Amino acid sequence: DLQIERERTVYNISGGCTALVVVYLLGKLYVANAGDSRAIIIRNGEVIPMSSEFTPETERQRLQYLAYMQPHLLGNEFTHLEFPRRVQRKEVGKRMLYRDFSMTGWAYKTIEEDDLKFPLIYGEGKKARVMATIGVTRGLGDHDLKVHDSNIYIKPFLSSSPEVRVYDLLQYEHGPDDVLILATDGLWDVLLNEEVAEAVTNFLPNCDPDDPHRYTLAAQDLVMRARGVLKDRGWRISNDRLGSGDDISVYVIPLIHGNKQS
Repeated sequence: DLQIERERTVYNISGGCTALVVVYLLGKLYVANAGDSRAIIIRNGEVIPMSSEFTPETERQRLQYLAYMQPHLLGNEFTHLEFPRRVQRKEVGKRMLYRDFSMTGWAYKTIEEDDLKFPLIYGEGKKARVMATIGVTRGLGDHDLKVHDSNIYIKPFLSSSPEVRVYDLLQYEHGPDDVLILATDGLWDVLLNEEVAEAVTNFLPNCDPDDPHRYTLAAQDLVMRARGVLKDRGWRISNDRLGSGDDISVYVIPLIHGNKQS
């Protein structure tokens, strides 16, 4: 992240990206995630999550605490408190549910003038945003990202520190259909872990076991399942659900080679 910051003027590159990395070292897989991509292991048809997404909702308390400790980052435009909905001026002096950085549940407070400011975190699910701007809270880059039409930087709230999970390959004997799947949010936005696992466990046995491209073909199958087919009302997947409109990158990595390591 520091290197990107140093080089952004040299290469005239703006923007940022999430990062999902797997490292094999001494019989273990280390999966590091900074962003909203996801990794899962499928072993004997069972799903083992190897990462969790970092979004304004999942990191609410970290973001609120930072804003509480450094209120100047909010530019006098935002409040670090969260409310079930946008507070209106007519509600000043009335009681409303709210959440602070120290709270997992909700409590009541009397609405003050400061509470009329725009919430640091607003929206739910995929529509949740930090400062009404960005929907992911860890990643690389975005050093120049500002709130629209303001001089308020978003970068202080974005962390490049990944969460790391470890999987001991040597603890298990893996079959040819046991895999690690790494994919961007374009896949996971429309397909559940279980749907991905079912698709892969049904696809791989129908491939030639000696075909070195069978895992690449499985990845391509997942991409097509997430994109869907073009119909009159846009791209659709199974059960006439909307296909993914985001970028879809997928790796399917066999784990059977880990059996031979010592």
